[in-house]
Amino acid sequence: MTLAPSHPPSARPGPRIGVLGSYGGFNTGDEAILTCVLGCLRAHRPDARLVVFSRDAEHTRAHHHEADEVVDWEGVSRNRVLDVLPGLDLLVLGGGGILFDGEARRYLRLVRAAQDRHVPTFAYAIGAGPLREAEDREAVRTVLAGMDDVVVRDEESRLVLEEVGLEREVTVTADPALLLRPEPFTDAMMRDEGVPADGRLVGMSVREPGRAAEKLDESDYHALLATVADFLVRRLDAHVVFLPMERHDVRHAHAVLSHMTQPDKGRILHGTYSPGQVLGLMRHLDLAVGMRLHFVIFAALTGVPVLPLPYSGKVFDFARRLGAPALVGVAREQAGLLLAEVDRLWDEYPRREGDLRARMRELTAASRETCVRCGTLLDAVGARGDAAAAEPRPLEV
Repeated sequence: MTLAPSHPPSARPGPRIGVLGSYGGFNTGDEAILTCVLGCLRAHRPDARLVVFSRDAEHTRAHHHEADEVVDWEGVSRNRVLDVLPGLDLLVLGGGGILFDGEARRYLRLVRAAQDRHVPTFAYAIGAGPLREAEDREAVRTVLAGMDDVVVRDEESRLVLEEVGLEREVTVTADPALLLRPEPFTDAMMRDEGVPADGRLVGMSVREPGRAAEKLDESDYHALLATVADFLVRRLDAHVVFLPMERHDVRHAHAVLSHMTQPDKGRILHGTYSPGQVLGLMRHLDLAVGMRLHFVIFAALTGVPVLPLPYSGKVFDFARRLGAPALVGVAREQAGLLLAEVDRLWDEYPRREGDLRARMRELTAASRETCVRCGTLLDAVGARGDAAAAEPRPLEV
């Protein structure tokens, strides 16, 4: 028998907390972040009413049951979104890499609107950069200065904010998704994807060029990753499994597969999986090579030897904190160096495993610090509200 909650979600008596980020099913890493942020807030205040501002409200309602309310904020009247703000006790921005050219100003307009309505605001382990456009830089400089607390997920983001001219304390912790819990990825699911259950498996993550990966040359890095995949097929007698972390990744995985000399040894996952299931899949892998930050994070969480391919500062920063080899860029001329690094990773991992696990404990502790800071602000907001409610009111005459 399933017991009903003591109160329906819409009637939760506690603080009303908004969560704003790149949510709506577009990226597995962002959905992992939302899962962890909602879990943090719910653990700290079980009575809180959690309101998610989503780019696809239908997807968020279907996949994030911790949310009590979901508000579309793209393709709708701006007034409909602004009407939600005065009822919030706190607006949480992020986490994830949302402060970059062309996007930062969009998110920060809503944060500024909340500030204008005297709603406290908290930056939850966000990522920043690149920031070159004047309008985005100005928005970051002015809006973050007025936030109650600003936490970024890596040193690279802190340096970007400094370069923009933000003059305030910024705390560096770690990515929120480091607190994600795995869900089963069963043998039946493996069979459905055509992935062999016996033998070694190498996971690979590729991504599309774009604003966050401006310097990637498609033909160049497709050929490079195909060379790596072929090497691992021969070196480990393995199959290569491509894990799309975003819908556009599928096309680029097919492009890499088409460059391989042994494409029959490659598989591309086509099913739709939750972040926890993708994390659960990692336990089937023997080694991972990847571009997407959260693919690298998931592999490291599972203890799989992983070689990050840094296309941007956020991946390079995580690789550095992980103690993993961090090549500068992803280009064909690096093929020899990359093959040597992945070969060394496989040979040396038994000796490095203890160091990796120790580093991951430090990173997960840093990720929890964001949750603690957010809870501290939430408690302070509640105390201010209680004090205001307790003030004597003038007698009506």
